[in-house]
Amino acid sequence: MSELTLFLIRFAYLAILWIFVLSAISVIRTDMFGARMPSGATPPRAERRKASKTGKAAKAPARRRGSPTHVAVIEGANAGERADLAHGTILIGRGPDAQIRLDDDYVSTRHARIASAEDQWFVEDLGSTNGTYVGSARINQPTTLSLGSQVRIGKTVLELRK
Repeated sequence: MSELTLFLIRFAYLAILWIFVLSAISVIRTDMFGARMPSGATPPRAERRKASKTGKAAKAPARRRGSPTHVAVIEGANAGERADLAHGTILIGRGPDAQIRLDDDYVSTRHARIASAEDQWFVEDLGSTNGTYVGSARINQPTTLSLGSQVRIGKTVLELRK
């Protein structure tokens, strides 16, 4: 092989190695500090605080009799924690903007979201590394939840309750 060919192979190898290192650093940074938010975006908690100051409450889904009222953590480090469904969408993860903050190494900063559409509640995985499970099945699209449905995120189990 010519000297030029060997130089180009070495250069390509070095470039690929640096791309790998920089992408690994990017993933670690995102996991530790959370995803970047657009400059005009505000976290959900800040929106609720702002809405309560202005007197305009966030639109809560209509509740019917027998429908779930909250999500409770039943297993894991945060057992006993709960979030009311009256606020609408619930973000689950390790980030500061999550309504249910989980202290679990297998949970992403913005891991999953529980939201309503009409009379039904859905859980949606937000592109987490370790996945979200309803029962024993891993989900990759919004999945309907019913009363008593268990959602597993990392080592934590959540349940929809009345």
